[in-house]
Amino acid sequence: MEIKIQAIHFDATEALEQFVNKKIEKLARKNPEILLAEVNLKVVKPEAAKNKEAIITIKYPQAADIVVNKTADTFEEAIDLGIAALEPQLEKVKARK
Repeated sequence: MEIKIQAIHFDATEALEQFVNKKIEKLARKNPEILLAEVNLKVVKPEAAKNKEAIITIKYPQAADIVVNKTADTFEEAIDLGIAALEPQLEKVKARK
């Protein structure tokens, strides 16, 4: 499985990239058929609270892409929320196979 991380309008720290990789790899262990995970990180309205957005796209064979978009105070929190939203969707796809 391939993991692509894109930081839009900022430079992601090594710690943030490691956090994303760790979370996605954990998801992939439960769902070994995942082909690709794309994570787009973006700061929206920098002056506002809850301005960190994480869009996670999962490519699964013979299934539509699964996309979640979460916004939170930190990127880590947004990614955790996204992973939590992905898990039941991946279970449904897995059950259909």
